[in-house]
Amino acid sequence: MAGPVYRRVVIKLSGEYLAGSHGSGIDQPTLDRVASDLIAAQKLGTEIAVVIGGGNMIRGVEVSAKGVSRPTGDTMGMLATVMNCLALEAAIERRGTPARALSAFVMPQICELFTRSATHKYLAEGRIVLLGGGTGNPFFTTDTTAVLRAAEIGAQAVLKATNVDGIYSADPKKDPSAKRFDRLTHSEAIGGDYKVMDATAFALARETSLPIIVFSIAEPGSIGAILSGTGRGTIVAG
Repeated sequence: MAGPVYRRVVIKLSGEYLAGSHGSGIDQPTLDRVASDLIAAQKLGTEIAVVIGGGNMIRGVEVSAKGVSRPTGDTMGMLATVMNCLALEAAIERRGTPARALSAFVMPQICELFTRSATHKYLAEGRIVLLGGGTGNPFFTTDTTAVLRAAEIGAQAVLKATNVDGIYSADPKKDPSAKRFDRLTHSEAIGGDYKVMDATAFALARETSLPIIVFSIAEPGSIGAILSGTGRGTIVAG
């Protein structure tokens, strides 16, 4: 059997996805399924780091719209991503696979600070590394965090897990005639304003020559399928 297409990746997971059908919080069966998928994907031979959003807990933009300053609201959102990382770390380790949550914030009683050297060390040890706290700065999304961390740790691709099987010209749930793209350049993705990732993330990926693969997380085993080169998704590269 051929090895994985990529030897080291950063997977971007939506915080909202962890809520399952509840809309907010963490749905345990969904969390457990994601943990199992990550473990199965790692067994293909790929080193895996994960960036998770915090939208199932709190969204900084929404909080700031209600009177809290944007930097404070974004910080609250970044703390929510740490909570999601801790939950996923526990779910992975319950299945016998070592994991390690790292944070962009100094919080020694909770988890270790993110550094490139620590990430490299834990990936080499066979751990799934969970990167919380966003970039540690307001005004940046976790999409941008995923690309930034991928560039920092020498990952070969960013896998953006969504609720659709790629990038479409319009929302396929609202527009049946929406066209699905198999491949786009970073510049085409930015120019098309397709909403699947923010422009800052695509621009940083273009600058660092990082491919982004957009795929659906809904089907069990979808992460492994993308890593094996058999999954359905849109590749943004070049």
